[in-house]
Amino acid sequence: MPITKGYQQLVNEAMAEVKTYSVPQALAKLNDAKVQIVDIRDIRELAEGTVVGAYHAPRGMLEFWVDPASPYHKPMFADESKEFILFCGAGWRSALAAKSLQDMGMTNVAHIDGGYAEWLKQGAPTETLDEQKAHRQAKSG
Repeated sequence: MPITKGYQQLVNEAMAEVKTYSVPQALAKLNDAKVQIVDIRDIRELAEGTVVGAYHAPRGMLEFWVDPASPYHKPMFADESKEFILFCGAGWRSALAAKSLQDMGMTNVAHIDGGYAEWLKQGAPTETLDEQKAHRQAKSG
């Protein structure tokens, strides 16, 4: 069966419909209490680090974690006062994911153009998973 719509067309359509932030725009929101950066990359990709303060929500579980009717729902995603800014490795998966969440009814979702690769290229702050864990423990303890 031939593919009638390729990945690039899907990504382009998503990019036309979702809010997209450049790295500097996302960086300006990094310490905003009303913003949660969400890393949707595969767990194996996290070995190279992540955006400071990012919450990991793997792409394969995102819709299930967002939907309050799902047995996998994460209450954090029900906070309508927050803006959720997604990122992946290059910005393709996050565009598709942001579009999917918009299709579910979320209006407070965006993504980072160029993803983690662009974040690194621009020298934006990162942390290892161990550093992230230590920060979270310090906040809760």
